[in-house]
Amino acid sequence: MSNSQFLTPAKAARGLGSAKSGTHHHIGQRVSAIALVFLVPWFLFSVINAVQGGEAAAIEWISQPLPAILLILTAGATVYHMRLGMQVVIEDYIAKTGMRSALLILNSFACIALFAAIALSVLKLWIGAGA
Repeated sequence: MSNSQFLTPAKAARGLGSAKSGTHHHIGQRVSAIALVFLVPWFLFSVINAVQGGEAAAIEWISQPLPAILLILTAGATVYHMRLGMQVVIEDYIAKTGMRSALLILNSFACIALFAAIALSVLKLWIGAGA
């Protein structure tokens, strides 16, 4: 008789999540959600006020350091939260291993590209407005 026959199901399964990263994923999702609780209301209020003054007022607003930094942080938290959420959907509902792997890679690349586009746009307006 091997030693594994004496293990209870709970003992055999302990610490073995689908990718052994469930806790890290859960914490990341919650931390990004908490950050968004504060950043999204600020973002909505600020953007509505900036847009009401027209394009020049919006560019002037982004050219200030604090709004520019907070915009980039908002984009980062949003895209990270979205990436984690889409990862769960893909892992839960895509059965074919190859398709699941391809979609997980595409999800990561799309989120990186989206964040890069947002961050570069904000930086261009921030730095370019002062020149």
